[in-house]
Amino acid sequence: MGPSLLLLLLLMGAEIAFGEGIPRPVLSSDRQPVFTGNTVTLRCDMGQSRWRRWRFYWYRDTQTSDPVAQTDGNSYSIISVKVSNGGQYWCRAGRGDPIYHTLYSNTVWVKVKVNPKAVATPLSNWTHIFIGETLALRCDIQGEEHNDWQYSWDKNRTSLKYQWQNYTIYHAVESDSGDYSCRGIQMRDSQTSEISEAVRVTVSEKPNPVLRGPSQTWLTEGDSVTLSCEVRSSTTGWRFHWYKTAPYSPELVLVLHENRRYSLQLVSDSISGAGGSYTLSPAALRHTGVYVCRAERGEPAYHTEFSQPQPLWVTGVSPPASVIIHSNWNLIFTYDSLSLSCGVQGNSTGWRLRWFTGRGGESKCPTDWRSETGSTCSIRSASSSDSGVYWCLSKSGEQSDPVNITVHTGDVILESPAHPVTEGDPLTLRCRYRYKPSNIGADFYKDGTLLQTSTTGEMTIPAVSESHEGVYTCRNPERGESPESWVTVKASHSEPAPLLAVQMMVGLVIVFAIVRILAWLYCFKRPQGKSTSHLVFAGVLAVQVMVGLVIVFAIVRILAWLYCFKRPQEPVTQTSVTGQEQQNTSQNQGASQPAGSNGAQSEYMTMKRVVGATPDYANINLKCVPLQKNNKSIYEVMGPIKAEAETEKKSEV
Repeated sequence: MGPSLLLLLLLMGAEIAFGEGIPRPVLSSDRQPVFTGNTVTLRCDMGQSRWRRWRFYWYRDTQTSDPVAQTDGNSYSIISVKVSNGGQYWCRAGRGDPIYHTLYSNTVWVKVKVNPKAVATPLSNWTHIFIGETLALRCDIQGEEHNDWQYSWDKNRTSLKYQWQNYTIYHAVESDSGDYSCRGIQMRDSQTSEISEAVRVTVSEKPNPVLRGPSQTWLTEGDSVTLSCEVRSSTTGWRFHWYKTAPYSPELVLVLHENRRYSLQLVSDSISGAGGSYTLSPAALRHTGVYVCRAERGEPAYHTEFSQPQPLWVTGVSPPASVIIHSNWNLIFTYDSLSLSCGVQGNSTGWRLRWFTGRGGESKCPTDWRSETGSTCSIRSASSSDSGVYWCLSKSGEQSDPVNITVHTGDVILESPAHPVTEGDPLTLRCRYRYKPSNIGADFYKDGTLLQTSTTGEMTIPAVSESHEGVYTCRNPERGESPESWVTVKASHSEPAPLLAVQMMVGLVIVFAIVRILAWLYCFKRPQGKSTSHLVFAGVLAVQVMVGLVIVFAIVRILAWLYCFKRPQEPVTQTSVTGQEQQNTSQNQGASQPAGSNGAQSEYMTMKRVVGATPDYANINLKCVPLQKNNKSIYEVMGPIKAEAETEKKSEV
């Protein structure tokens, strides 16, 4: 017997002598159950055994099979657990040569579950946010209770050292853009879930919403118009607010746009999902003005910038006031004087002139979006920035028709009436040169077609008709061509005469029928043998004859009126007038317009957009396009228009 075997037998005998017997290890697991992808560690504990040189053998599913692993220590770790690693496990220890084995340990079941996946979702329905906005993300573990987990967050695969379920980006900046993901960590055994799919967060500059309006911004009372507001590159969750420019007041919203200030008054709200639209139907004079929109979303609300201004000009059939152009022309040269006032039937107190131009306040009138303290505004030396739209506003909110004024930088303009011309009235057009002598020979055009050539620079139409309505220009071969001027022809005030005559005729027919019925009833019921009945009947017959003659007279009058109304118009003729007579003719023509029609000047805009010019809100570049006839919406404003409220200046011109 060898020395080693003898030593082993002595040791075993000593253990038996001391009452220890063959030991049985105790097997335990640090995680139960274990999720795939995690690590589980089994521990085989030998208790109080004094011999420390044990080697440990690990078995799965059966004790008779070969061990799945052997370790010098009493622990066995399965890294990145798979479902196939699940089952029953035992351990036992051995030592010596030949090996002396302990008894098998108790059984431990290793239960393997598929690792749940984390899901990162934004609490809002958008991940494209803007500078200053707040965005919250939430992490959930599929199929698991929230209370069992802690969380970790990564941005671009770098840990954010954040362990809460909700991760909030406050007052976002562009550097917050990135891919955000999360995972769960079980609180009882620190197992981790599968990492979530990344949520891409994009942070952009604070947006300016885009306000879209109709192609024609000149409307007639009763028309319908819809404005739309949108936030480009982001369409989710926005609520839209609509504002209209208003006279300056401390309680209104003061906005800085293009380095200029103007005040806004909230006119309407639309809720999320309304499409960001605002409809005026039917349009009224009170809707004249300049509109802007702004969007908001989230709680607390995040607001965009204000949109660009969108003007809407509404002309009325019978406005309570009108803008009077004291020169009677809405097209003047730069450096000419210009005086505007509010013409009101009755007392003009409380009416103020307002405007939407690019002027910087070089006259006694307040700057844009401020109310004039009186109803008159005079400009001693007009500039192109004084071109724009002017209207009158009362303290009660009533408004006049808006009026377009164009200050032309060229050398030739066409002076045409600022008011509609009534059918049958004469029309005088004058081609005017900036310098002396101002009267120059010119060719006159209508809708691009040559009408006639005048050596005096003046053309007269003795009696206008509807066919004379259109766009007029004049051109001198040496001095140049004028901007376009639109002339509108309105129906004669006697136009309702046929209706009145028809009403009279119908009334007479009814009277005649009643008289006939009464006469018949009298004859039918009169007493027999009364001689006076013949006299009464004769009187009734005379009345019938008289009524019949009146009806015939009315019919003849209607036919005569229809003949006069439809008679051929006289051709255009040229009239030579002296300079003084020209001035008198122009003044008389302007004076002949009723005060109530002054507001119709808004329909004679001759502003022409500079071709190739870069949009600049410091100037007004407009183009007038005829759209409809008969005093309807006949202009379209094209190009950028800028208007804001600035501090009122008290300097006098």
